Amino acid sequence: MLDKRVADVAAALDGIQDGATVLVGGFGLAGQPIALIDGLREQGAKDLTIVANNAGNGDTGLAALLKAGQVRKVICSFPRQVDSWVFDELYLAGKIELEVVPQGNLAERIRAGGAGIGGFFTPTGVGTLLAEGKETRVIDGREYVLESPIKGDVALIGAFKGDQLGNLVYRKTSRNFNPVMATAATLTIAQVDEVVPVGGLDPEAIVTPALYVDRVVEVGAREWL
Repeated sequence: MLDKRVADVAAALDGIQDGATVLVGGFGLAGQPIALIDGLREQGAKDLTIVANNAGNGDTGLAALLKAGQVRKVICSFPRQVDSWVFDELYLAGKIELEVVPQGNLAERIRAGGAGIGGFFTPTGVGTLLAEGKETRVIDGREYVLESPIKGDVALIGAFKGDQLGNLVYRKTSRNFNPVMATAATLTIAQVDEVVPVGGLDPEAIVTPALYVDRVVEVGAREWL
């Protein structure tokens, strides 16, 4: 039987190259794959483009990865908040690039990348700096802007439980960006609290099918937000 389990976080992250585009699940700390992010920092890949909802909280997780100097660019919808001092310092010093994408557009661009869609028209951002240089079109009397898909070399996903085939379920708000990111990367790596035997997940509750998952690593129970 196919078994996508790997022994540890280091094995899960094996092969991630400098310059990779990495999709990172989570909404703030909710559902963020902290163990995989910490492992990526230890692994040392640099010149990364990170696609995430926000640009890190405090000094941990994504913020720690940024602080280590491994990230060249962040694509996100919410770069600044009360505890985003790491990103703020790097950005103001010109040490990191930023592409701001409205949250709905970000989710849809990633979904489009996973679905093989070449782009989509949206009214969000029309008439703002976010639409500069992009194609616009009037449809039924309303102006729209063309947005391009986002695809990753790697997706780091935080899930609640998985089986050895790679089927995943999520817990409450931790679901957020994780499922859509799982579809849009060449290599999808999932950290889970627990790996259960095949058949141990209710098939009606599976959100991310094994088809989209390449590696699963069990990291143990954590506090879910």
